[in-house]
Amino acid sequence: MGQHVSRTDFEWSYTAEPHATRRKEILKKHPEIKELFGHDPRLKWWVLFLVTFQIASLFVVRELAWPWVLILSYAVGGTINHSLMLAIHEISHNLAFGHSRPLANRILGMFANFPIILPFSVSFKGYHLEHHKFQGDEKLDTDIPTATEAHLFCTTFGKMVWMFLQPLFYAFRPLVTYPKTPTLLEIINTTVQMVFNVIICYYFGVRCLLYLAGGSLLAMGLHPVAGHFISEHYMFQHGYETYSYYGPLNYLTFNVGYHNEHHDFPYVPGSRLPQVKALAPEFYDDLPQHDSWVRVLYHFITDPAIGPYARIKRKHAGFVKEE
Repeated sequence: MGQHVSRTDFEWSYTAEPHATRRKEILKKHPEIKELFGHDPRLKWWVLFLVTFQIASLFVVRELAWPWVLILSYAVGGTINHSLMLAIHEISHNLAFGHSRPLANRILGMFANFPIILPFSVSFKGYHLEHHKFQGDEKLDTDIPTATEAHLFCTTFGKMVWMFLQPLFYAFRPLVTYPKTPTLLEIINTTVQMVFNVIICYYFGVRCLLYLAGGSLLAMGLHPVAGHFISEHYMFQHGYETYSYYGPLNYLTFNVGYHNEHHDFPYVPGSRLPQVKALAPEFYDDLPQHDSWVRVLYHFITDPAIGPYARIKRKHAGFVKEE
């Protein structure tokens, strides 16, 4: 089973999350960063290209043997689906069509959702914006593992299993810890996604449906691009709760690695986040950062000081942490 993690609880903080304060300090010194605010008109074309590529690839996949389907689902289809998930992340901030056209952003998010198979784009927006506003909140930030997860997956082997199952925890954790009444747009998202799934199954076969679904699951678990899930907010250095990564996998993930910059300025599209760092290097260069998502995954699994407990949490108003 490997070593047991050294932590037995989360790191509890009684100060506000750091990004709002740093945003004010940066804008006071570098007001020109405001010029980077706004949507990225190229985002919709990237989404169109990626969705079209995934659908076109099914003409090849349906003729392949199962071993090749599995390999390509992990290496190609899963990587592209993960890119689409991060396009949906961008869209959740209205960065495809701007804040004046929220419905257009939601429709594009549903379209980007198609190859991923599991309908989530509309629901993700609500939960993700609360993750930004209430980072670390024990109820409202559903990015944080539950105490049950942290307790159960507390060995080297357990952390590896938890990483493999991470997409399921991300999908179902909010439904358990912070359920919300489904909105009309969520119902529409689910309905059109199910119609798409049936069409794929009917015209291309179960093999192609599983190729897409399997890629989504595999690329969120033990996969290089999935390293960002761990690198972003797990406490690799005491007292620091957000980390950036400036390596080449940002090209596949809409620069989500620029995560301190993203939390400081969530209305700057990923394509312009490197400019934020370039304009205000004195605020970012000395922060702890990662240079490899693969190394992040390795250290998370093998280092007993790191694990699901290695997150900074804050009490939610009306909630009292049990001792």
